[in-house]
Amino acid sequence: MHCFRYRMEHDYGFAPNPFWGTLTLACCKAQIRNSQVLAVGDWIVGLGSVSMGNEGTVIYAAQVKKKISFDDYWNSPDYQVKKANINGTMIQMYGDNVYHTVDGQVVQESCAHSNDPDGKHKKSDVSGKNVLICERFYYFGDQAPKLPKELAYIGDTGNPRAIRYTDLDDKKIQAFTDWLAANYKTGILGDPCNWKEFKREKYEIYEDEEGM
Repeated sequence: MHCFRYRMEHDYGFAPNPFWGTLTLACCKAQIRNSQVLAVGDWIVGLGSVSMGNEGTVIYAAQVKKKISFDDYWNSPDYQVKKANINGTMIQMYGDNVYHTVDGQVVQESCAHSNDPDGKHKKSDVSGKNVLICERFYYFGDQAPKLPKELAYIGDTGNPRAIRYTDLDDKKIQAFTDWLAANYKTGILGDPCNWKEFKREKYEIYEDEEGM
């Protein structure tokens, strides 16, 4: 088992996207999504950072249930709710089901990465050919808890921009997931960190999902 960890520079609910009952990683972090080492059952952990003012915290932790292609994600009836609608609610605006192929070419639908004159975001996104589906996850967002001292190794990624996964054995990973299970329920536990920029009241995530 592996535990891929990295520090997040921002969190808008796009990458990862924790809505509609599954946490998905379809954009950004191509190194993780394209990794030949990543397997079903592995964990991915997004950590706080100095730039976001929450270093030493866990923004999300998710266990990979399956890896699928962009086209399978786009066409599956299970993930139509994940398609972006930039004129919709906050949850719809940050939908991550935005890539698919047409006549052999990858198309990017209007989304959070569309303001991309040089194509940098699209190129990076599609270089990670897998979409990761996680049914067991803890998405803390702006309620990100501090790692206890005994689990400080989870936050040790070396270089702030690095992705680390080779340094932990199963016992250490199990200790981390046991801590999560003993202290938190699975699912969405907070708003995306950067939604505070929109100067709005606390978002009723579950009410919005049920009403759409």
